[in-house]
Amino acid sequence: MTYIDMEPAKLLSLEFSSPEVADTAWHTRWDSLEDPEDLALSLLPPCVDFSTSGTTGPSQRWRRRRSKVWAEAGMLADLVRPQYPEAVVSFVPTLHLYGALTSVLLPAHLRLPTWYKSGFFGTMPDLGSARRAVVVATPWIFRLLLENLDWVRSLDQVTVLYGGAMIPDTANEFLREAGPERARIVEVLGSTEAGGIATRQWSTGEPPEWTLFPDVEFTESVTNSVSNGTESGELSLSVTSPRLAFREGEEPLESVTLDDFILPLGPRSFTFTGRSSRIVKVNGRRINLDEVENSLHSALDCEDLAFLPVTDSMIGEHIDMYVVLGSDQNLKEVGLEKAFARLGVRPRKVHTVPRINRSSLNKVRPVQ
Repeated sequence: MTYIDMEPAKLLSLEFSSPEVADTAWHTRWDSLEDPEDLALSLLPPCVDFSTSGTTGPSQRWRRRRSKVWAEAGMLADLVRPQYPEAVVSFVPTLHLYGALTSVLLPAHLRLPTWYKSGFFGTMPDLGSARRAVVVATPWIFRLLLENLDWVRSLDQVTVLYGGAMIPDTANEFLREAGPERARIVEVLGSTEAGGIATRQWSTGEPPEWTLFPDVEFTESVTNSVSNGTESGELSLSVTSPRLAFREGEEPLESVTLDDFILPLGPRSFTFTGRSSRIVKVNGRRINLDEVENSLHSALDCEDLAFLPVTDSMIGEHIDMYVVLGSDQNLKEVGLEKAFARLGVRPRKVHTVPRINRSSLNKVRPVQ
């Protein structure tokens, strides 16, 4: 893998969505700068545009003021700073908000040398004398880290900063193989409209509890619903913060309600119970499609799989299954009956497809 040395000023002067930034492997020496903040605020446009991934509807463009973008990157930097990182390795494309923050602006805050590539293939970068690293990850990165355990074990400490789709089972496998004294996961929940909302972190045992970012609060609709006894686990995550996005010519949003169900644990914490668009009731059985896919990925012998909710004329809600087969493989060899027994319900249809249509953060798009 060849990395292009890209000067910080050049990187910041390009649009995050430009091919030169998003599609090129590069190495940037943020540690060579005296004042990254002055450089970032002088080169970024007053308003920075980002588009939604398109997993919950048509992609939409939202604006964020550069001072708020820079401030949010600082909050993310504060999440990993306690592990005293010496380098950043990022695999998150910069065209969306999370990637721009974590692949470019977080390393600028930390003043650390940074290696970036958007593809799975190729060797891990040589970090020189650095022995403590932040790895900015999407779901497939845990598999890459497992395949490069010698690289992981050559480091004294690895912090995986993760955001996007439901965290995969390979995350826990990675922690076991790397060891709790070496590896840590810092997870972020957010959206293009709201930015970072909540976080949790662990080295052993996935914790259920999420904590709101310092400048984020639940809206009154959440606190009122709790006091009124709303059904546990089916309360929409609704928040307000000074970092909310806005459309061109409009004021920033007053609040954002996400496609997520939560159970509040207190004024600033909650458990995540699923995305509303990914929870389906089939014959009265409540199914979280994210959890089902996560579970079956390790149980089925196929390249990829996904479930999508559909409307059924007889029972209302149902699900269809999409399977990507390996070369010279057929459905009988995948182990579907075992999967259906674990699922507790048979999909309405099973489709074989050449690939699953996913966003850059691995979320399944609704149209296949």
